[in-house]
Formats: sequence, C-alpha cells, structure tokens
Amino acid sequence: MTRFGYTLMTEQSGPKELVSYAVDAERIGFDFAVSSDHYSPWLVSQGHAPYAWTLLGAVAQATTTMDLATYVTSPIQRYHPAVVAQKAATLSLLSDGRFLLGLGSGENLNEHVTGEGWPPIDQRQDMLEEAATIIRELLTGELVTWEGSYFRVDSARIWDTPTEPLPIGIAVSGDKSLERFAPLADHLITTEPDAEIISKWDDLKGSTSSRKIGQIPISWGPDRDEAIERAHDQFRWFGGGWAVNSDLPTPAGFAGASQFVRKEDVAESIPCGPDLDAIVESVKSFWEAGFTDIALVQVGDALQQQFLDEAAAPLLDLLRDAAK
Repeated sequence: MTRFGYTLMTEQSGPKELVSYAVDAERIGFDFAVSSDHYSPWLVSQGHAPYAWTLLGAVAQATTTMDLATYVTSPIQRYHPAVVAQKAATLSLLSDGRFLLGLGSGENLNEHVTGEGWPPIDQRQDMLEEAATIIRELLTGELVTWEGSYFRVDSARIWDTPTEPLPIGIAVSGDKSLERFAPLADHLITTEPDAEIISKWDDLKGSTSSRKIGQIPISWGPDRDEAIERAHDQFRWFGGGWAVNSDLPTPAGFAGASQFVRKEDVAESIPCGPDLDAIVESVKSFWEAGFTDIALVQVGDALQQQFLDEAAAPLLDLLRDAAK
C-alpha cells in the first residue's frame, strides 16, 4: 500500500508553525512527515530556516502515530557523522521508534557556512559513504574508534540507543550511487519518478521490501493564478535540477540562476490551483514507478493552514483510492 506524507518545509515556515502543521497533518491522516534540514532558504522570499533537529524533537513529542524522517541530512561537513548518529538515536527514542534517518551528500547552500569550501561531487559521495558507515557503527551502541580518509572518531559510544535498529535511507540518483549505497541503506530516497532506479535498487537489495521514498511539490489554492504566482515566487529554484541546486552557495545565487524561469514553466512542472484531480494525476507517476512513500510539499506558508483545513483530507482520500 502506498503511504502518503507531509513535508515540514523548514525553508518556508517558522518552527512553531511547523510543529502545529505536523499535529494537524497527523490528525488529518498523513502516514508520515519528512523535514528538510537547511541552514538557509533556497530563495529570500521563502524567508525561514529553523533547525530541523530541534523541530523534529518537538514534533516527536507533539505527535504519537505519524512516522518522521529527515529529507535529508548531510553528515559530511556541517555535521560530523558522530553527532548525526547521536541525534538520530535520541530522536528515535523520543518518537518511540517512529524516526527514519534520511542521509544525502548535501548542498553548498547549507554546508558552505562552515567556511571549509565545497568538495566536488565524487569526493562528496566518498565522504557520504564513510559517514554512513560510521553512523551505522555508532548506532550499535558499541565503542567506536575510526580513522578514515575524511573523518576521525575517537573512542565514541552512543549511550542511549533504540532497542530496534534505526532505519537509514540514503538519497541516490544514478547507477554508481545505487551500487555504492544500497549495501549501507535500508531504504531508498530519490526525487524523480524513475521506475528503472526503483527496479535496480530492488535488484541490488535482493528484495522489494525496502521503502522507496519520493517527494513532489504542489501549489494548492482556490485561485489558480495566485497558486502559480506563489509557486513561481518561492519554488522556481526547483527547475534547475540537482546538478545546479547542489552547487549554488546562496539564495542570491538561486535568484540569479532562476531569473529567466517563467510562470508557465513552473505551472507545467508543479500542479497549481484547486483541482485535486490534477494533483493526483501528477503524483500518480511516483506510485506507478514503484515508490512506496510519497511526501507532498505544499508550496508557501501563506495557504499552508488552509490547505490542511480544507484540501488535505479529501486529497488523501483521492490519492489512496487512485493508488489501490
């Protein structure tokens, strides 16, 4: 059965609002919630970037049934993997085992703040592999000493670990990353509804039982023109593709890179307006590709509460009926 999630978009809402949205999302019936983990918004007009781990700790206490995940955390620069392991273990305990640790190689936008420069993609993938290995070792609760190519860990132990193994998802794209990270991840995270990626992942895992987690932006609103305007204002960065999005360092850079993206371009890639059937049609490509978990991103904070109050429940009904 396909599971549908709600995205706590830290780039577009403040921390108290996000906790409130999470409570409503659980009440409405979303199966899970994912949180972005950003130091900066993509564009200045989004205007927010609260700390994801404090947010998720609050959400873990304010909810009881909805699964939680990072989508995604990068353990290669802004966070040392030993710290990520400790945070993840604590969050798993606070949520009574509802937490999935989503890992990825990150974006310059969030990592450059440490002043260490931004490594090339091949090095970032090497760092992620080493970091994920360290995190797995530490989550056993055993004493870990590690000296690798990029990280050192000196006699570290996570003293409070969950009884059940904490699931890890890793964001992948092409064949090389699939082969590299399938042995380290329990679950797949990817952004494109590509059936070939899902099939290759299952082949590498030797099973179809792992979760395949995707995400899609929508811009619901009673007025379609206003919904397109909002999506263009706050989500036009989305069209740059990951090769661009991972390397630009600042919101000003994203504003410059997306200055020629037209409203009609955004409307073609993001379902906008009140038509719930049109949203279902856009989401359908994910479950048809084999995704088990699909997180929705309602664009913008202005109509977030209205979306939850008026549109989310009937949309979930339509999605679940269509995905049967």
